Amino acid sequence: MRATVEGEADEGCREPIVRATVEGEADEPAHAWVYETIVEAVPGVRVSTRVALATQFLGFEVAILVLAWLYGLPVEGVVAGTVAVVVASAGSAAMTTIAGAVRSADAPLAYRRALFGTRIEVVLGLLAFVGLLTYLFVVDPRTPPGLLVSLLGESPPAPAVYVLLLVLWDVCYRIGAAWWASVTALWRSVRWDLDGDAAAALRRADLATLAFGLLQLALVPFVLAQPFLLVAVVGHVAAVVVVTTAALAVQNE
Repeated sequence: MRATVEGEADEGCREPIVRATVEGEADEPAHAWVYETIVEAVPGVRVSTRVALATQFLGFEVAILVLAWLYGLPVEGVVAGTVAVVVASAGSAAMTTIAGAVRSADAPLAYRRALFGTRIEVVLGLLAFVGLLTYLFVVDPRTPPGLLVSLLGESPPAPAVYVLLLVLWDVCYRIGAAWWASVTALWRSVRWDLDGDAAAALRRADLATLAFGLLQLALVPFVLAQPFLLVAVVGHVAAVVVVTTAALAVQNE
């Protein structure tokens, strides 16, 4: 793939900007989230972002409400599930906003490859998900009543557990994406000096990351009695806010 070097490096540590020159390069799978590639890979299905987001939210929410009605699940579980679905759906909206802004900005190729091509957000999401499962099924039951019992009752029905795990994975994946977006944003701001339309577009991407990070605080009321999860959620949000704010500050210098 050919690339061009635009401009000279600043006297500091920032490097010249390398951008791909192959037409359509920004649309390649390596420059999209895994979430985007999955949606676009469904044969015969071409929907707008709004339709995809509405389908995600309604699909999970209807499943939660139907299962709550069939099995008489606790109200707390229904409310917590709805909040989690809102957070996951908002995460999808943030990810599409970030991706659109990064592609429209014609951001440095190395940055786009790091953000999208490495698939690190999947790894981070998987680590968060496995850690959460370990807590729910090993650590939490040792101090009853556990979180799972409060959400699904004393004898959780299998379909409800299945949907719960799907929603939790959805949330964990987007948490991983938020963390990776913030880290790569700071690296980008330190390494390259961008201005004009590119800087404005990337600022929108960073603000979307920041907003989604703060939205995750909506999960806090449901883990107040779980010190480990409380520290994990608040610590993650604080890290995303600090790193993303630093990225914005460096870019604005």
